Amino acid sequence: MHETTRQAARQRRRRRRLMIATSSGLAVTALLACLVVAMQPDRKEDTASAAATAVTDSRQTPPPPTTPGDKSSSPSPSATSASPKASASTPKASRSSSAAPSPSSASPRTAPATTSLAGRIRPKVTYPGVATVYEAGVGDGACSFGPSSDMMIAAMNTTDYETSRACGAYVRVHAANGNSVTVRITNECPLPCAPGQLDLSEQAFAKLAPTSTGRLAITWSLLSPAAAGTISIRYKTGSSAYWCGIQAIGHRNPLARLEVRTDNGWRQLARTGYNYFLSPDGSGCGGAIRLTDIYGQQLTINGIAVRPNVVQPTSTQFAQH
Repeated sequence: MHETTRQAARQRRRRRRLMIATSSGLAVTALLACLVVAMQPDRKEDTASAAATAVTDSRQTPPPPTTPGDKSSSPSPSATSASPKASASTPKASRSSSAAPSPSSASPRTAPATTSLAGRIRPKVTYPGVATVYEAGVGDGACSFGPSSDMMIAAMNTTDYETSRACGAYVRVHAANGNSVTVRITNECPLPCAPGQLDLSEQAFAKLAPTSTGRLAITWSLLSPAAAGTISIRYKTGSSAYWCGIQAIGHRNPLARLEVRTDNGWRQLARTGYNYFLSPDGSGCGGAIRLTDIYGQQLTINGIAVRPNVVQPTSTQFAQH
């Protein structure tokens, strides 16, 4: 009996201890749960506050300015790596462009650079036109060459006269009847003379047909004659060291340019319709003169003084073509 009573007492004590432990565990769990619940609103408020602060700072505080010395201003690795590629491609383009022939050197039809000096009347070109006749008098005309002992002369229509570029040119004229004549251009034939038309002196027209014919279909072309004397230079009346007009006479080939030497080098003078080249401020007057024909040949003439209206001979002439 006593043993049974003691066992029952021990069981009751174990049950009480178990209940106390269980109650304590539940109490601790409940307390922890309360603490967790109590702390949640504070965390949300702190998080919201921190986010608001970050937004406010980002709006009110601009990023620091970049200065040339900052590392942030240096090129990015991608930009730096792209630069060698770009520079490496440049020599390739340069080599290909230098190796390719220029259009002018590649094309056999390209005319020489000197051809551009010729103006409307070009070498080795045959022009159709009409020959008329006029009384040339002593042979003077718009080209201002003065009287001529050789009356194989002609006046060029205004279009082909081209502000006196045709002055002094030698032209070979052919008629349909087979006759031909060589004339020198000394005058201008104004309108109604048409492009291609030549107004021949009576003496020159008579080589093709009777002057009574009056009008004759022709073809003509530029000529560089075998027989030619030497070139002469004349300063215009009124020329001085402060203003001058210069004229070349007796050139075998049409004249493309007249230049004078100045302190700053060669200066090209403007050509007038009466076939003088003018230096309006006197630059180069009395100095060296350089002539260029339509073929590009250049002649330099020295020792020509400013002597108005005096024909001064030289010892030079353009080559025949």
